[in-house]
Amino acid sequence: MNLVELTEFLVKSVVKEPESVSIKEFEGEEETVIEILVSNDEIGTVIGKKGHTINAIRTIVQAAAYANNLKYVKINVESY
Repeated sequence: MNLVELTEFLVKSVVKEPESVSIKEFEGEEETVIEILVSNDEIGTVIGKKGHTINAIRTIVQAAAYANNLKYVKINVESY
């Protein structure tokens, strides 16, 4: 499972409407950026109270990256 698939699985597991989630990956020289796009109604669920949910997702994805000897991963959450 690659990092985008892992991120998509984790985010879709916490939202009410999984089909509204879109994930894009951008490769940089020193880091990979994964952008999560969710509806305005779902952004609070993805971020969680005090950012706990998104921080947990970031921790899991970064741990998977380190385990596979990949570079640093940055995760951004945006709404549409």
